[in-house]
Amino acid sequence: MKKKVKSTIFLFTAAIVWGFAFVAQKLGADSVPPFYFNFIRFTIGALALLPVALIFEKEKKDLKKLARTIRAAALCAGFLFVAASLQQTGIAMTNAGKGAFITAFYSVLVPIFYFILFRRKTGINIWIGAILAIAGIFLLSINSDYSIGTGDIVLLAGSVFWAGHIIAIDKLIHNISPIKFAMFQALFCGIYNMFFAVFTETVTFSDIYSAGLELLYCGICSSGIAYTCQILGQKDADPTIAPIILSTESLFGVLGGVLIDGETMSSRGYAGCALVFAGVILSQLVFEKKKKSTENP
Repeated sequence: MKKKVKSTIFLFTAAIVWGFAFVAQKLGADSVPPFYFNFIRFTIGALALLPVALIFEKEKKDLKKLARTIRAAALCAGFLFVAASLQQTGIAMTNAGKGAFITAFYSVLVPIFYFILFRRKTGINIWIGAILAIAGIFLLSINSDYSIGTGDIVLLAGSVFWAGHIIAIDKLIHNISPIKFAMFQALFCGIYNMFFAVFTETVTFSDIYSAGLELLYCGICSSGIAYTCQILGQKDADPTIAPIILSTESLFGVLGGVLIDGETMSSRGYAGCALVFAGVILSQLVFEKKKKSTENP
């Protein structure tokens, strides 16, 4: 029982940290352009994960395993780079709460993409969840004149790549070191962002200094602390409960926006959030079929 309680605390901690990271990204976007923001953020994240990897992955030298880990990290970092860039760009055009719930749409897209690409069987709950989430996105993003903001479109595009990132991880991280993978993935993502930042953006030291707190939060807390909590939490958690707890990050994104940045939404917007959240939860539920008893009553 104690292990279950601890795992729940760790998972909720990760969800809270990731939820409030949307606010940090929104505030940081006021000073630092997206590629430079992500370059600094993910570089800090890689450095934050270095001691975590040294503590939790004290394994013997295995060059083949290390090579697999680095190769998988480099490939998955490509999806992460696009997803994070779109998210950072889109969130600058809207608010943290809305950004959190639009991004959460990836949770519904993952099983649908598995069905389309790999013919993996899906339950009716996934399709009902998708309908609820789409209805929620409609309420969140479609205006009375049936227009949609550019930021919302960018965030929706980002949710597609977040889903692709999840699938890429699932396919590529077999027999690797998970925390080292996260560290190298953050490092590669920082490098990819640096390349585009140098050629497309300008930033000053004062800009970076003014967003220093947000960059440190996203780097150390979001990448270092939250990832470690996720690892520790999922170790002893019920696999059907863990993703549901982690999906509450969207709720904490709204809460953070209200408490820190004074964000508000219309009743229509909050209804949209509720539908998206219901769709995400429903799509992640696992229903086990009851086995027919062969024994006599």
